[in-house]
Amino acid sequence: MNIVVIGTGYVGLVTGTALAEVGHWVTCVDLDATKVARMRDGESPIYEPGLRDLMRQNILKGRLAFETELSNAMTADSVIFIAVGTPPCADGSANLDYILAAACDVAPFVRAETVVVTKSTVPVGTNDLIADTIALACGTRPMMVSNPEFLREGSAIHDTFYGDRMVVGTAHEEAASVMRDIFEPFSVPIFETDIRSAEMIKYAANAFLATKISFINEMADMCEWKNADIEAVSAGIGMDKRIGSQFLQAGIGYGGSCFPKDTRALLAMAREEGANLPLLDAVEAVNAVRYEKMVEQLLTIHDDLCGKKVAVLGLAFKPNTDDMRDAPSLKIIAQLLEAGASVAAYDPVATMEARGLLPSSVALHDEIDAALFDAEAAIIVTEWQEVKQLDLAILKAVMRVPVVIDGRNCMDQKRMKEAGIIYRSIGRNHHVRMPVLR
Repeated sequence: MNIVVIGTGYVGLVTGTALAEVGHWVTCVDLDATKVARMRDGESPIYEPGLRDLMRQNILKGRLAFETELSNAMTADSVIFIAVGTPPCADGSANLDYILAAACDVAPFVRAETVVVTKSTVPVGTNDLIADTIALACGTRPMMVSNPEFLREGSAIHDTFYGDRMVVGTAHEEAASVMRDIFEPFSVPIFETDIRSAEMIKYAANAFLATKISFINEMADMCEWKNADIEAVSAGIGMDKRIGSQFLQAGIGYGGSCFPKDTRALLAMAREEGANLPLLDAVEAVNAVRYEKMVEQLLTIHDDLCGKKVAVLGLAFKPNTDDMRDAPSLKIIAQLLEAGASVAAYDPVATMEARGLLPSSVALHDEIDAALFDAEAAIIVTEWQEVKQLDLAILKAVMRVPVVIDGRNCMDQKRMKEAGIIYRSIGRNHHVRMPVLR
């Protein structure tokens, strides 16, 4: 099937490459000529394990192409996927400028049988707005489909081929049939519904997962107050099938391009209706200050941070991505600098993305030892394998004072103690018996 994907950000590029991999003929369109040239050469503009290899394989097979002009991509039977960004406005609502621009761009190519698929995360009612915009421009209303993505950065390729479900929302049986044909090679269950419910599913899913994260972080605080252990608590409640074990890892809160943006967008949608969502207000409030836990922990060891060097280990909001959007590291580094500390930061892939977001006074390193050298404390912000597998003898040797604040609870407490490292984590009782399942 001929498919045109508008937008080559995270969603568009992964979607287009995966569709080519299962045998469709895909052309991805982006206005950035430099970016398109790189992608034609098989270079991915984003860091995602496995993506570059898939791109190159399908470029060589002639199934994946990149264009700057939509007219060069369209065929009479093309299915159009819109995958442009919906960044947040100042009030948290989704900015639909790119969506509506894409609608205007595709209008000249739309016929009554054209299927237009929205992959972007958009507020409820946006697909109707897209159809109205296209109809106003060309006099023809396309068959709209809401097909939100549920990809996790760092494992997006796996999630595409082995996901829990594909959500397809449409009012047209013809469009639903086209989507079944497109997704049939993936062997992933397809959940069909109306278009507005499909739009809502994406927001509701992300808001629920964000709620689990804020909840377990509050329970971690309770564990510290009551001398319990959050890992035992998480394991114990996660065995309940009604709760599940995922997203019950205590830490410094959620970040990235989805959870913060989508939770705020839901709150903005409620405000448009003159309503409140007090539970999500609380989820947002809990997460907004979670990063402060790191410096609070550090100040239980050092009386003040003025003039002290602190190493920040991990900059991206999660491992296996270079995404810095709403990354907790940005807030933690700002707080450290405000306290008078000097900061050296390490990340294996995100330093280039971070350079434009951090003050020039922050030393950025691609090698972990360089960031740790002569530091009087280290804060683990992102649980990269390179961080979790760090040789503790080297850590102790290169640091001036061996202090580690673990914001992801990713280090073994016993090993840290045996290595002579002053160690703090979140909600973990260093003296309780480790949980055992028999």
